[in-house]
Amino acid sequence: MNPKLLAGLLLGFGIGLGCRALGIPSPAPPALAGALLVVAMTGGYTLADRFLARRPAMRVHDCGGPTGLTRDVAERDKS
Repeated sequence: MNPKLLAGLLLGFGIGLGCRALGIPSPAPPALAGALLVVAMTGGYTLADRFLARRPAMRVHDCGGPTGLTRDVAERDKS
């Protein structure tokens, strides 16, 4: 099992246990449907991130770098 996943599960379990033991309202949805919605959204986000990270960026030439300038503007400023 992935150590980060295991650490995340243990941390979530610990937070839930601590909230219940101390009487603090849980920061998670109290209904099972709400919790499943959060899990589904997290899974969709993770899958989309993995899929989109494999494709090369199509419009990278339109994006600004650390200076905020596009590649075209940066090359024009050099000359």
